[in-house]
Amino acid sequence: MRTFELTPVGTGTGTAAGDGTTAGACCSPLVTEPMDAARAEQLALSFKALADPTRLRLLSIVAKSEGEEACVCDLIEPVGLSQPTVSHHLKILTNAGFLERSKRGTWAYYRLVPGALDRMSQLLADA
Repeated sequence: MRTFELTPVGTGTGTAAGDGTTAGACCSPLVTEPMDAARAEQLALSFKALADPTRLRLLSIVAKSEGEEACVCDLIEPVGLSQPTVSHHLKILTNAGFLERSKRGTWAYYRLVPGALDRMSQLLADA
């Protein structure tokens, strides 16, 4: 599975906005310019990753966990699924650019990628 990075359309990176934020941190709004096929595919995979109720729950659990980080072992019970199924959902969210994974011993820990959800919501808000 390919990993995609959310970047602005046509520029490859954001530009400084002067206030410490990045102008166009994700991409151009859907209605400001035509989207090329590669960008459309990338966004479709991102939206597909978010279009599952279990994955949305996992994102919210990780975001509200102590230190905004959660061990996969702590995510199994809240969603009521097996460890391999939870790991599969976490892999999809990681590949889509919403979660970061770090390994500690035998367990994997997940945290939200800073700004990833904000960029998606901004894309839609400006549409």
